[in-house]
Amino acid sequence: MKAARRQSATGHSAKAAAGGGSAEAALLDELRPGQSLELLKELHILTREGRLNQDSRRKLKQVYHLFQFIEPLLSDLAGAGSDGGRGPTLADHGAGKSYLGFILYDLYFKALGHGHIYGIETRAELVDKSRALAERLGFGRMSFLNLSVAESTGASELPAQIDVVTALHACDTATDDAIAFGLQKRAKAMVLVPCCQAEVAACLRQGKALQLARTPLAELWRHPLHTRELGSQITNVLRCLHLEASGYQVTVTELVGWEHSMKNELIIARYTGQKKRSAAQRLEAILAEFGLVDSLAGRFGLVLEATPATHVEPPPV
Repeated sequence: MKAARRQSATGHSAKAAAGGGSAEAALLDELRPGQSLELLKELHILTREGRLNQDSRRKLKQVYHLFQFIEPLLSDLAGAGSDGGRGPTLADHGAGKSYLGFILYDLYFKALGHGHIYGIETRAELVDKSRALAERLGFGRMSFLNLSVAESTGASELPAQIDVVTALHACDTATDDAIAFGLQKRAKAMVLVPCCQAEVAACLRQGKALQLARTPLAELWRHPLHTRELGSQITNVLRCLHLEASGYQVTVTELVGWEHSMKNELIIARYTGQKKRSAAQRLEAILAEFGLVDSLAGRFGLVLEATPATHVEPPPV
């Protein structure tokens, strides 16, 4: 079985299967069947000599683990015929060097024969390099857009509907922008790995003195380190409630072991159409409890009722 796996990984690995070097055999055991070695070299995951260093091994493990969650979502879409025969579409936000997009294309979209991947990235030089690499490899159903996540929501280069939205380590509010993008594009699934998150922590710091006087719960964020950690936790809880209130079934798990990445929370949302009223109520209650309603209600889909203007009688003449 291992020899068969090596063969599919290289396309010409008879030498490794026959025992042509333990280092090569060990490398091939770490790759997924069908994986292009040339692509991994172009992405600088493998060296030109075909070696895998510790940092590259960590990156590849993260992407492969994410692929294990995304592939069933794509297969379900293709099997259900909900893509209208056009093949699934996927938008990868904060794509960076597009490790995830290229490996998804190589392992899934290439053999599928249809479907499209859109990589969205703010750094123009990375977009240009990804476009050149896709052309060089003949990955014709990949597009790369030099846009922020927020800008991409109204971009004419993207279709009206995107089936799967991914955001791997999108910083701060970019994950929220990816969720907003997915909601507007009527995404069937979203796969999110949030990164650094500062917005809620900043809001907690602003009202810290008032909250300490109001409730002993404010001790949870009295110290700066706790403020940052709690802000991150609250942010992801609010995101999950927002998705559930919008009709998604949400699962939260680890991406990989903590030894590989401290930004390790994986949020998977599948659209069911069943909007949970209780989730919206809990979301609003949490915002109120932490004094975040004015700052964050709009970001998480809550519409605040306008306070009616007070009528003041004019003084008597």
